[in-house]
Amino acid sequence: MGRRSKGRQIDGVVLLDKPLNLSSNDALQRVRQAFDARKGGHTGSLDPLATGLLPICLGEATKLSSYLLSASKRYRVTACVGHETETGDLEGAPTSTSQQAVPPADAFERLLETFRGDQTQIPPMYSALKVNGKPLYAYARAGQVIAREPRPICIEQLACVDRASDRFSLDVTVSGGTYIRTLVEDIARAFDGRAHVVELRRTGVGALGMQYPMVTLDTLQNAAVDAPEALGRWLYPLSMLVSDWPSVGLDAAQAAAIAQGQRVDRHSAPCDADTNDVFVLRTQAGVLGIGFLDADGRLAPKRLFARPQI
Repeated sequence: MGRRSKGRQIDGVVLLDKPLNLSSNDALQRVRQAFDARKGGHTGSLDPLATGLLPICLGEATKLSSYLLSASKRYRVTACVGHETETGDLEGAPTSTSQQAVPPADAFERLLETFRGDQTQIPPMYSALKVNGKPLYAYARAGQVIAREPRPICIEQLACVDRASDRFSLDVTVSGGTYIRTLVEDIARAFDGRAHVVELRRTGVGALGMQYPMVTLDTLQNAAVDAPEALGRWLYPLSMLVSDWPSVGLDAAQAAAIAQGQRVDRHSAPCDADTNDVFVLRTQAGVLGIGFLDADGRLAPKRLFARPQI
């Protein structure tokens, strides 16, 4: 006999306000324990020194977690000007220095304008990006520097919310895969300065973080002990993960065909998605899964849920 999985079969999303000095994986495991959930995952790591939105996917929601890795992210970041560090934040030892102060407000705004929009970025050595199956930070800790190719990113929004001669704070919205520590360094270098991140808080992931409040880990853990029945108020339906995705409605016959891995003619279930776009498959019972349009324009299943989700 196989080993029985532990925990409850529970589906949904928790919008965790990750605390300072806790890894994303530790946060995930503590949320799973609070809900006694059998299965869980998160939608992209936050550094231990970062706080804020860490969506925790439980049960069938884990099938969507990888798709949110490329979603836009929103942050509030504060940088200290004067020197860079090995890690780009408070954890690392100081490296290069500069006495150049932050430019006056008007000049700083003109500088920020040059960073908005599409551009490329070289990933930092202290990152989880893998080279030959090994994360870059492992090479960095061993004193090795690995050549990295610039990657396309987009700075969708970039606004200065506070500035002084020796620091600045920004609200930023960036494409998935953008490193805020590197962005801060590049902005400082653009005025011949040097800087590192001292505070970083994530406020949004895709459509998440706009309508529903985050919950602290302390609140969840206390509720798990004192009032387990109250935990449900912080477990949001899986459908909120895909609320801003294109979708298509399926009738009973189409849903049955898709559930068997078959493809459905587009004319019988029209949608706005282009070929290979990922979209949501909806039925009267709820969300069946996600699908795409194949080269022939037919609807095809890509990832189906074990149970329809509201």
